[in-house]
Amino acid sequence: MKPKLAVTNIFKEHNKLKGFALEHGFQGIDWSFDLDNLPGTPLDESRWVKEQAILAPFEVRYHCPFYKIDLGHDDPSRAKEADTIFRNLIRLVSKGGGRYLSIHIGLGRDSTEPLSWEATLTNLGRLVQFGAKHRVRVCLENLAWGWTSRPNLFEKLIRRSGAGVTFDIGHARVCESVRSQQFAVEDFLTPHADRVFNAHIYNKEVSGIGHIPPERLEEIKDRLDLLQNVGCEWWVIEVKEPAGLLQTKKIIDEYLANSNGANERTVKRL
Repeated sequence: MKPKLAVTNIFKEHNKLKGFALEHGFQGIDWSFDLDNLPGTPLDESRWVKEQAILAPFEVRYHCPFYKIDLGHDDPSRAKEADTIFRNLIRLVSKGGGRYLSIHIGLGRDSTEPLSWEATLTNLGRLVQFGAKHRVRVCLENLAWGWTSRPNLFEKLIRRSGAGVTFDIGHARVCESVRSQQFAVEDFLTPHADRVFNAHIYNKEVSGIGHIPPERLEEIKDRLDLLQNVGCEWWVIEVKEPAGLLQTKKIIDEYLANSNGANERTVKRL
């Protein structure tokens, strides 16, 4: 299995983004919504759909890295606000031909606002069902903090809601549950290997700095092996700075070339 490598929307201009993806051999685009610039009217939505069409023939998947927006907020009005935003985006993505939308659970690393576990499960499950009706698979990303940073709780959220998995290998490396050796990175994947639809790839996330690209293959090889083993087909290089992004792609290309070569040798021996 050779995954598709996707670039994030590091450029605002659609033609520039498409040109970059074509020039550097990407197979897909992973589009992160900006909470402050969501389409607000039917005219805005129609314009957005037309702009996204510029990215054809690339497959485009979507991501909601929203801060302070959560389905499980302890305040029902705040939870309803989040639900409305996500449902509107599901409709929008569906209208544009998208089939995957990744979301977060957790208000932010430094947030002290309360969340409700039961509200999270209920509202996430309903959102997953709403997405299915619109042919959009809602996927939950593991974060570096909060409930989704703990594999045992992440497993319950996935199993009880029916959500797909977006596995962030950088978050998995730095979260406390892994650093303390209470859990291993693979514990985010093994309970639901058939539900891992997207991966975010870089080396690690550093608070206040962001996503750090790998300098060599050995830094991320074990985590790439896990993605290969579960058959994840969509690998997003989640690095915004072009030089670091292309450095990471070169490392992944090296890994995939070696993996495919090893597979071919095995088939010939058989």
